[in-house]
Amino acid sequence: MEKMNTNLIADDVVEVFEADGVVVLRDVFTPWVEGVRQAIEENKRNPSWRERTYRPEEGEGCEFFQDYCVWADFSGYRALVVESPMAKIAAQLMRSDTARVFHDHVLVKEPGNSVKTPWHHDQPYYIVDGTQSVSFWVPVDPVPADRTVEYVAGSHKWGVDFKPTRFDGTDLYSADESESVPDVERDRDRLDIRRWATEPGDAIAFNFRTLHGAAANHSSQRRRVTSIRWVGDDARFVQRPGKTSPFFPGLAYEHGAPFSGDQFPVIFPKSQSPQ
Repeated sequence: MEKMNTNLIADDVVEVFEADGVVVLRDVFTPWVEGVRQAIEENKRNPSWRERTYRPEEGEGCEFFQDYCVWADFSGYRALVVESPMAKIAAQLMRSDTARVFHDHVLVKEPGNSVKTPWHHDQPYYIVDGTQSVSFWVPVDPVPADRTVEYVAGSHKWGVDFKPTRFDGTDLYSADESESVPDVERDRDRLDIRRWATEPGDAIAFNFRTLHGAAANHSSQRRRVTSIRWVGDDARFVQRPGKTSPFFPGLAYEHGAPFSGDQFPVIFPKSQSPQ
């Protein structure tokens, strides 16, 4: 008997993800959008100790709210991680037998916010390393192309971990002598830059090493997003020369050891217990 194909996304989508380090997925999380919207408002009223909000000179109401590692604390986020097909899609995109949730990152650019998300890639910020990784950028508001995230296709294969900086431009690790992120704006004409207008329920999936950046929100509309980060079978702990982002104080781990821990549970397959 021929084996039934239980994949949630087509093989050619996986191939695009592998080649480009980024792919757009349409209408995959629509049933969970309203729950995430409610969670974001609850989260803004009750932020975690990791919360970081940038408030530019424009004044109150123009902030760029961010929080981390809160997916288990609010039912709307938790449903997206545990009940939606995201974990299985993550495993397919990574070509991994498992999908382990690493963390989430909530990003809310309020109307009139002038803060740009600088070009960067996420891998050097993290305590985890490996080739099997994927972030799902999930908007719960319509985001036109001029306010969405842009990605440098293929940059995940450049073989370089660029120096991580905070969104205000300061170095994350004071002793880091890594190469700085190249001037993407200067080189736009020679780079393959991808961007998509998105609707609530869509997602953009990208590798931890894919360079990306986002425009300010000069519009009168909110831009509310949750980004869920996943790792696969080859994930390993890595020591960094300073506080990572997000930071996990008190977490004991050995450089190079398999990535594990109750706060990073395996969600796919569901039958597998967290390790």
